[in-house]
Amino acid sequence: MTAKDFQPVYAFQKTLTSHGQTMTTYFDKKGRVKKVDARVDNDAADHSITLVSIIDHTLLKPNATAEQIAILCEQALAYNFGAVCVNSYWVAYCKAALAGSNVKVGAAIGFPLGAMSTKAKVYEAKRSIKDGAVEIDMVMNVGELKSGNLAAVANDIREVVRVAHKKGAIVKVILETCLLTDEEKVTACLLSKEAGADFVKTSTGFSTGGATVEDIRLMRGVVGPEMGVKASGGIRTLADAQAMIAAGATRIGTSGGVKMAEELAAQQA
Repeated sequence: MTAKDFQPVYAFQKTLTSHGQTMTTYFDKKGRVKKVDARVDNDAADHSITLVSIIDHTLLKPNATAEQIAILCEQALAYNFGAVCVNSYWVAYCKAALAGSNVKVGAAIGFPLGAMSTKAKVYEAKRSIKDGAVEIDMVMNVGELKSGNLAAVANDIREVVRVAHKKGAIVKVILETCLLTDEEKVTACLLSKEAGADFVKTSTGFSTGGATVEDIRLMRGVVGPEMGVKASGGIRTLADAQAMIAAGATRIGTSGGVKMAEELAAQQA
């Protein structure tokens, strides 16, 4: 017998190409994910466009000033980042600063703990969308997930998704993966997908850890090619971002986007 005889057999597969990344997910006869392959276009120009366009240029520090938010928006315009991600208070400011551009405004909701009421998250999401946000990054209720109260977690996500989608905004669910077991990460991904969220996201960047390649692979394998996966927390270098993309990320949340863009430009010079 040869090695070929031991190759696994898959019932069917789905392939998705987006942002220069080709993702193939393999399923067994029961529709369970058995393997995920991700391939990134290595063409330098295309890769540059891919990386820059999927960066959420982020500033979520509680002591962020108006001047710093203004600089964030100026950098997003200069480097043509896909979006800025800010606390909800700053959404209207960013909307005005980015008017007429293709840079989207994203709002962090229930940030950074996710432990407020669903009604509070819904109100914050509505207010942010009214102020100009078209992307909502909500922190799920981590405590209820760990308590096994999955209905509460699902309802929390579903209600935010409902109000966001009604206004044409997308929702990314922050799992805070550093606080979860692998089993809990899988459960959180499935709940987010079932609730209609558009992305699952690793981290707030304010807890005990950030994104890891292993978590991105796991999340991508669970949600399949239909949903987005956002890597955030501790992604500071071009190599970090490229590793996350190769593992299955379709969005990068970072405060280091300028450094990454400049590193890419230097490589192409």
